[in-house]
Amino acid sequence: MDNTTTSANGIPIHAAGRRRSTSQAQAHARPSQDGSHRPMYRRDSNISTHSFLDEVEMAQDEMFSGPMGESVPSSVSSFAHRRGRADSTASFTYYQEDDEQEVLPSAEEDSAILDDESELDFEEDRSLDLETGELAEMRRTSSGHSRTSVHDRLLRSDSTRTDGSNFGRGHRTSQKIYVVTEDLTIVVAGFRTSTLGFAVYTTICVLTLGLGYLLFRWLPRWQVRIIGTPCSLSYCNWVVIENQWGEFVVQDVESKEYGRSLSTVFGLSEKKYALSYDEDDDPVLEDLRILDYRYLRFSYHPLKDKFVLTNSWKDPAWTDVKSIRAGIDGDEKANRELVFGKNLIDIKQKTIPQLLLDEAFHPFYVFQIASLILWSLDQYYYYAACIFLISAVSITTTLIETRATMKRLREISRFECDVRVLRNSFWRYVPSSELVPGDVYEVTDPSLTQFPCDSILLSGDCIVNESMLTGESVPVSKVPANDESLRLLDLAASSIAPELARHFLFCGTKIVRARRPQDDKDDEAVALAMTVRTGFNTTKGALVRSMLFPKPSGFKFYRDSFRYISVMGGIAMLGFLASFVNFVRLELAWHLIIIRALDLITIVVPPALPATLTIGTNFALSRLRKKHIFCISPQRVNVGGKLDIVCFDKTGTLTEDGLDVLGVRVAQRPSNRFSDILLDALSLLPGAAYERDPTVEYDAHKAALYTMATCHSLRVVDGELVGDPLDLKMFNFTGWSFEEGEQRTGDEEEEQGGLSPSIARPPAGMEYDLDDNDAQHANRSPIELGVLKSFEFVSQLRRASVIVRKFGSPGCDIYVKGAPECMKDICNAESFPSDYEELLAYYTHRGFRVIACATKHLKRLNWVKVQKMKREEAESGLDFLGFIIFENKLKPSTAGVLDELSEAGIRKVMCTGDNILTAISVARECNLIDKTAHCFVPHFSEGHCQDPRARLSWESIDNNIFTLDEQTLMPLPPPADGDASLPYDISNLRNYSLAVSGDVFRWIVDFAPPEVLQRMLVCGQVFARMSPDEKHELVEKLQSIDYCCGFCGDGANDCGALKAADVGISLSEAEASVAAPFTSRVFDITCVPEVIREGRAALVTSFSCFKYMSLYSAIQFTSVSFLYASASNLGDFQFLFIDLLLILPIAIFMGWTGPFPVLCRKRPTANLVSRKVLTPLLGQIAICILIQAVSFQAVQRQPWFIPPHLDREKSNVENSENTTLFLVSCYEYILSGIVLSVGPPFRRSMAHNLPFVVTIVVTLLFSSYMLFDPSEWLSSFMQLTDMSWDFKTFILALGFGYVAVAWTSEHYLLPRLARYLGSLKTRVTRRPKKRKQYKVIFEAMRSLQ
Repeated sequence: MDNTTTSANGIPIHAAGRRRSTSQAQAHARPSQDGSHRPMYRRDSNISTHSFLDEVEMAQDEMFSGPMGESVPSSVSSFAHRRGRADSTASFTYYQEDDEQEVLPSAEEDSAILDDESELDFEEDRSLDLETGELAEMRRTSSGHSRTSVHDRLLRSDSTRTDGSNFGRGHRTSQKIYVVTEDLTIVVAGFRTSTLGFAVYTTICVLTLGLGYLLFRWLPRWQVRIIGTPCSLSYCNWVVIENQWGEFVVQDVESKEYGRSLSTVFGLSEKKYALSYDEDDDPVLEDLRILDYRYLRFSYHPLKDKFVLTNSWKDPAWTDVKSIRAGIDGDEKANRELVFGKNLIDIKQKTIPQLLLDEAFHPFYVFQIASLILWSLDQYYYYAACIFLISAVSITTTLIETRATMKRLREISRFECDVRVLRNSFWRYVPSSELVPGDVYEVTDPSLTQFPCDSILLSGDCIVNESMLTGESVPVSKVPANDESLRLLDLAASSIAPELARHFLFCGTKIVRARRPQDDKDDEAVALAMTVRTGFNTTKGALVRSMLFPKPSGFKFYRDSFRYISVMGGIAMLGFLASFVNFVRLELAWHLIIIRALDLITIVVPPALPATLTIGTNFALSRLRKKHIFCISPQRVNVGGKLDIVCFDKTGTLTEDGLDVLGVRVAQRPSNRFSDILLDALSLLPGAAYERDPTVEYDAHKAALYTMATCHSLRVVDGELVGDPLDLKMFNFTGWSFEEGEQRTGDEEEEQGGLSPSIARPPAGMEYDLDDNDAQHANRSPIELGVLKSFEFVSQLRRASVIVRKFGSPGCDIYVKGAPECMKDICNAESFPSDYEELLAYYTHRGFRVIACATKHLKRLNWVKVQKMKREEAESGLDFLGFIIFENKLKPSTAGVLDELSEAGIRKVMCTGDNILTAISVARECNLIDKTAHCFVPHFSEGHCQDPRARLSWESIDNNIFTLDEQTLMPLPPPADGDASLPYDISNLRNYSLAVSGDVFRWIVDFAPPEVLQRMLVCGQVFARMSPDEKHELVEKLQSIDYCCGFCGDGANDCGALKAADVGISLSEAEASVAAPFTSRVFDITCVPEVIREGRAALVTSFSCFKYMSLYSAIQFTSVSFLYASASNLGDFQFLFIDLLLILPIAIFMGWTGPFPVLCRKRPTANLVSRKVLTPLLGQIAICILIQAVSFQAVQRQPWFIPPHLDREKSNVENSENTTLFLVSCYEYILSGIVLSVGPPFRRSMAHNLPFVVTIVVTLLFSSYMLFDPSEWLSSFMQLTDMSWDFKTFILALGFGYVAVAWTSEHYLLPRLARYLGSLKTRVTRRPKKRKQYKVIFEAMRSLQ
């Protein structure tokens, strides 16, 4: 393939690239060096980059056995206002790829292979100097990765980069890409297949009879080294892709003929690149090189010489709503389908042979197959047949489950229907799979129940249910886009901006109602939407992708377990060598020597091991399901047992979801003082003149009532009002009725015409306004308030407003409601009563939610001016009206659960969007913070939240003479002349807590010294006025100081935090919501201690089962090793009895024990390779070996001893050594189950586990029966020999002696030995044990007090 792709006017792109001089490139690079115009940022501050979707739970709880993805974009919670923060590893990146003097950075932070701005969340100055062709400066704004982000080696061995050859155009062999929306870092390295290497690979595979193939399958890096030759990305046939978790894949690069301009693939911004290469037009892309990885499509960009993500493409023509309604033609459709693929979320399904091959070629099963062959050669036919059946059943079950899981996920994700599309200027029905970006389709088609792609609404209006994305089933209204919102459309952003989300139709969300345009002036008879993203590029596609490719859990248990097995394998090899030497000495047949010695290795990895490793988790999941807690990320169950801190949302989580209106406090005129609390609508605005106080002007009362009746986002669906629960309670308080009007289309240049606004009407008996002129009583019109325009609630502004016209009035009124803090900026100062702050503090201190209202009257305002009025203009110069006070009741279980967590030493934190004083009050009421301790709140004594030189002052909310030192956050002594009286005991100054608001949190993260940040995280108990972005970042910051962090929330604005937390629990009606890996259908926080209890139980069960299986291997290894000394072995049915009738039921039922009901302060260890675990395990192995050695020696001294008969062709089984060791080991297998079955404080005692107790009793009785009085057929069947009664009693005594020694050692001696070894190691190495950072910080603060 020719690499010099030509542009539209025939100039080869690469040649054009070389004409730029180095000096010119350096000149362009200069702006990024100059930091004088930027704010001062701290370098190590972290940013939350929560992706579209991450750990997601599905509607069928049993659907997945693997971990799921977690977070979502939502029209409610998306925050596009991410400021540049200082934690970027490459905060200010400007990289010229053809700059030959570029210094090669380190492998970890190689800006040369960072992806372009479409994947990195760039803030970009769009200006372009046409004369010099200079590209605008680009600034990377968000590069905070998760804890495991890019610390791993990324393809260092495979990405060959020498002498800067990567930087020449067309010579780059590898690149690094960070995809913000997926929080995914990948390295792509180009390769071609070497003919010689492929021949060598084939020869190895053939000569080793397929063993080489297996080895290369398990070690793909070796295969790449042999058959791959590093090659530039522009020429490579295939690539190797590795992500930050070390997951490795080889992918083919697909090449298609294209012959269209570059901007049709990469968007308008590419013209800037063309201009910088002295080209006036888009270069033509002759061949389209496509790379699909995890259903993300990358296309090769010849100018940038790298692969670029194409899911953020935006047509340059999408600027005018009227013009794009025309749709696209057939040719354009074909070309776009070539670039973006079909509009199908179609998961590739492996065939049954492929699945079978994947499962059977797993190293464990290959080991099993080798063992089966070995046992068959050794004439262990029955044993081999049984293990073959178990393995076959295991493989088949796994295969069926995998197939069913994929099928169900495929059914849920795949959606195809017929859509009415405007194509070539004609309406026609086409399958939704044929939609491409730019297609215009009809939304009001009755057969359309959900959106088939991500779209922008062009005309008409809809109400949609976005619960699939947010977990909240509150219907959301969508209105048509205008030209301005089309310009704002940024598909490269990690979330949809709130101002755009009201026009954006997310793929997969359900249509509750769709209506055609009601405006007579609109020539469209149907509601239209335009496709902007299709297939896996949509939000639903990202959701499905996060389910298919969940982030790996950081839990090390499984990795450590296989590491331990490899150590045991090493011990087995020593046994293999010793046995080999011994068998050669005994002159056994060579085939028997090899089979016997290899058989020793098979004993180390027992067949039931994989099942027993997950048994505790599976039992925990089933118990959680019974308690209506659903989880499809099983590894997270174990992580739940390690939680140190849990963050809670407030509203709907700690407190009741529906806030009740307590009443209204109106700023009365002319006195300008607050009224008493008005508990209902009639008290607020009495309907009769004689009920009104003549000294009070009721204009403010009326305006407050009108605000409550009109300033909301409610919609009417099937005769019922739906919308935000707070708005619903507020509107119901008024007793008014609401009739939804018809929505506007994008441009409203003409008079109102036939358009009807939404109308609010008073209840019967209140139809007329008493203030109307009484002289015209007969002609009075009933009150009708028409909502002409509404500005919806925006999280950043924390307010919503409406422009309302009263029927028959020439003027308009603007009504605003929002957070009291934001009113100071938009209201006239003289309209606030003097006790504004005091009354606000009174209610917020007592835990009430307060919303402020304001208004202004505009005397004359026509329809056109209303529609053109900007939000800033409407929400300014207002008069304050009063407070609406909502009662926020605690849920009954909240205080009890928080007390339980406190007693268990688990820290609790409140993280809410509510007012800080309300949050502190609720926190005290539910014992989240100590009622008798000081709570310090910071505020800016100098500067503001965006000023790096600002200063904070920390004052107690109970008495502001108590303050903290701003550097150490330690309490300062109060001034001697101050009044230090307090409502409670000040001796509790030692246990003080901090309450921090979102703006202060942001400032501390960005600008404060690291010590202040860390101490704030350790002492902060309440975080208020936190945006979704900041909640997410709080979780990440807590994790950065070694907290294992849980988050429990219920709303869409918690999605990012739920995803970032180690354990996220969503309170949701669905069995699974996309918000978190755990979903509780019981809407209170009782699920949190349940998850912790089950996590702890699952964790200790996993360790118990693993230790038991390890001990089983060691016991059997010991027995066989002793028997090998005289060329004997265990019998076929003896092996079967041990494996199937003893080990399997004991190991399974050991995990049956439920969690201990009381949470203790101690946490179970999660580290398998630790002294706490390995010292007792090795001690138990030593005891077992000792017991067997005693019995082995004792039996040889008996007068009736039957020695093994040496047969050089096969092993002798029927001898006294065999019988003794078999029976002694049976007792060891059974009794070690009792010793290793953990009880309190993490699990219930063994007595509560009936199946386990029954299994132990039955197996003990049967083993004793075999020992003392076996029937003749049983003796023959098990190949047992006769023994004296005295010796039988001796074996029984050995068994009970074993259990006494093992129990004492496990619970008393060996843990003390482990502690002693730990202190000895510390003394010898002089390195103290590594402690969690938050504990070090806390103790350092305690020492200063």
